[in-house]
Amino acid sequence: MVGRVMFRAQGALRVFGPFKQSRLFHSSPLVYAAHKVAMSKFDTAPVPYEKLQKNLGIVRDRLKKPLNLAEKVLYSHLDSPATQEIERGKSYLNLRPDRVAMQDATAQMAMLQFISSGLPKVAVPSTIHCDHLIQAQISGDKDLSRAKEINKEVYSFLEMAGAKYGVGFWKPGSGIIHQIVLENYAFPGVLLIGTDSHTPNGGGLGGLCIGVGGADAVDVMADLPWELKCPKVIGVKLTGRLSGWTSSKDVILKVAGILTVKGGTGAIVEYFGPGVDSISCTGMGTICNMGAEIGATTSIFPYNKRMRDYLVATKRQGIAELADQYATELLTPDSGCQYDKVIEINLDELEPHVNGPFTPDLAHPISQLGKNAKANDWPLDIKVGLIGSCTNSSYEDMSRAASLAKQALDHGVKSKAIFTVTPGSEQIRATIERDGLAQTFRDFNGIVLANACGPCIGQWDR
Repeated sequence: MVGRVMFRAQGALRVFGPFKQSRLFHSSPLVYAAHKVAMSKFDTAPVPYEKLQKNLGIVRDRLKKPLNLAEKVLYSHLDSPATQEIERGKSYLNLRPDRVAMQDATAQMAMLQFISSGLPKVAVPSTIHCDHLIQAQISGDKDLSRAKEINKEVYSFLEMAGAKYGVGFWKPGSGIIHQIVLENYAFPGVLLIGTDSHTPNGGGLGGLCIGVGGADAVDVMADLPWELKCPKVIGVKLTGRLSGWTSSKDVILKVAGILTVKGGTGAIVEYFGPGVDSISCTGMGTICNMGAEIGATTSIFPYNKRMRDYLVATKRQGIAELADQYATELLTPDSGCQYDKVIEINLDELEPHVNGPFTPDLAHPISQLGKNAKANDWPLDIKVGLIGSCTNSSYEDMSRAASLAKQALDHGVKSKAIFTVTPGSEQIRATIERDGLAQTFRDFNGIVLANACGPCIGQWDR
């Protein structure tokens, strides 16, 4: 079927297409032999596991050593796997990413540059996401309406350019780019580049998702190899299990305290160990997302049941079943693989953390926060709270915050400081409205803003 798909999303009409989509039902390996599984429900291009495994086999024959997951995903996307020089931290790799994602602030120049190339269509699946230009001011619906009027020319250009050159367009109100990518486009083993520093969020689904500039995105859309200095790989071994109020964010806050804001530079951070299975898929996304705060090229988790459950829940069971077949060879690290550096965190002993002020690597266990703040004469009054952004906007994040707000309300306590909420996507906004979480936030004196970046990037009229 060829056409457009339209539906309402927090006051905005979302339009996808034109595109061709066929429904494939998969029940056994024999079916996979007859049909290809599309990379997303909006694409016809198939998940390229067969090609990736072939490329990886060529590299294995050359290197003759066990490979970690980051190496597997990266090297399986080499433009010339038979001849590419490979030395971690030294050689420059020519790569073929699977897809491109752009946010509305950086997509403008990228699309102008692509148009100047004279090419009729983008070479790889690509999308534009309108999330950066919506200023938080009053409430979600009113702020969205205002942003659509102020940025009408920009949105119109991006939508028309996307339609002409085959780029998917997610209208303002549809959600934050990284949450949309996780819900729809990321998959285990993908190599995705995005014109935003927090693109690594997609590592929560076992892919290498890397933030780049607009010029790099244009190269890939124009079918040119993308160059990356071969990263080193830092291993983070997780033991124990998350429990109580300790969350995935505490893992990356702890890692930031260990590695500092410079510690991940020129490296991919790869998480492994028995503790991984106690973290949800969106939780793994949060950890990878905040790898940007330690300067990492990107971060990644190995494919596991938590990812499979998320793929099924987001109506991508075909991808989950295909990933199951390639899990050992392509989507998890080899036994005996080597890392350039390894740190270990026991999740049984990890307590909630707060990092800052001034720098994201200044880590404080919650039990030490008050003492440290007083000792350093830091402000003790909380002026503003935010649950949202691409780091804190999943349904899991919202439900945990709403649980605390409900406990406070049960004791007659409401927020005295400004408390803002930015859902990560229209799907999350609709779900927290349906389940009463949004009303709990409002009862707590919270303000539910648009599904956008908002206060997190300074798009906030205080």
